[in-house]
Amino acid sequence: MHDRQKNIPWSELGFSYSETDSFYRLSFRQGEWKAPERVTNPMISLHVAATALHYGQEAFEGLKVFTQKDGSVSAFRPDQNAQRLNSSARRLLMEEVPQDLFLEALTLLARDNSTYIPPYGTGASFYVRPLLIGTTPRIGVQPADEYDLYMLGMPVGPYYKDGFYPVQACIQDEFDRAAPHGVGNVKAGGNYAAGMMGDLYGKKRGYPISLYLDSASHQYIDEFGTSNFIGITDDATYVTPKSPSILPSITNVSLQTLAQDMGMRVEKRPVHLDELTRFREVGACGTAAVITPVYSIVYGDTTYTYGTPDTAGETLTKLYEELQGIQYGDREDPHQWMYRL
Repeated sequence: MHDRQKNIPWSELGFSYSETDSFYRLSFRQGEWKAPERVTNPMISLHVAATALHYGQEAFEGLKVFTQKDGSVSAFRPDQNAQRLNSSARRLLMEEVPQDLFLEALTLLARDNSTYIPPYGTGASFYVRPLLIGTTPRIGVQPADEYDLYMLGMPVGPYYKDGFYPVQACIQDEFDRAAPHGVGNVKAGGNYAAGMMGDLYGKKRGYPISLYLDSASHQYIDEFGTSNFIGITDDATYVTPKSPSILPSITNVSLQTLAQDMGMRVEKRPVHLDELTRFREVGACGTAAVITPVYSIVYGDTTYTYGTPDTAGETLTKLYEELQGIQYGDREDPHQWMYRL
């Protein structure tokens, strides 16, 4: 797919927006989805009274495309992103996007912007952001009749500048990320706006990530601001919280499968705050960083520590290397997760 090469310092890329040649738009009009349309102008025209702006009819996804060792270009489990987007759409009373159209738009995007997809060996990838919005003008609270899906992407480096390196976290007790029985389990833009204040509160105190508790009782672990929580016990059990307010992470589900492949026991269940003393390793997982090892978690006057401040734990390292190996084509893909574009 790399027929020519962009003059981009791939190894120096951060996780930030940059322009590419195009993105693709799918429009839902008169009760049906239209074919993907190539767009080159990054500015979009939107009615001032669109439901996306007034009533939060907006959902998005995040997935990555990789140049693999054999030179092919593949996306990691994009069918799961299509399904999760439609889960968000159902909850927000938006129109679901047919999976075949979702994958078609992704393929067109990757092929049309092939020179922005980082080469193998650079440690970079092509991050894709599908965005679904309601476009019908409304001043009464009701869903739109018309929708647009934008499929855009850009080359990115590691989410954290130090890459796979332990960070310090704090438990965010001043702010909640999602309401009980609300929309914390879907990828709605409003969830991230609600979490910005709490995340900033932590960062100002020197903690790159914040861990949120359940909003009802503040007794159970929900998730980090933008990532699921993983705990590894002394007996090598992979523990991750179960809660109706947690966004189901495709990365987390994949890591659970790899853990089982390695012979580990996996537990997805409510995790009480007191269990933070049980874990020998803790990590945050998601599309952007895959796994971020957590060295310490601060809660009031208590600090929970895991391993050493400069080295990730053995189990999380193995899981990280296995998943990255599959994504970059360095290892076998036994579950057929990579979708060739």
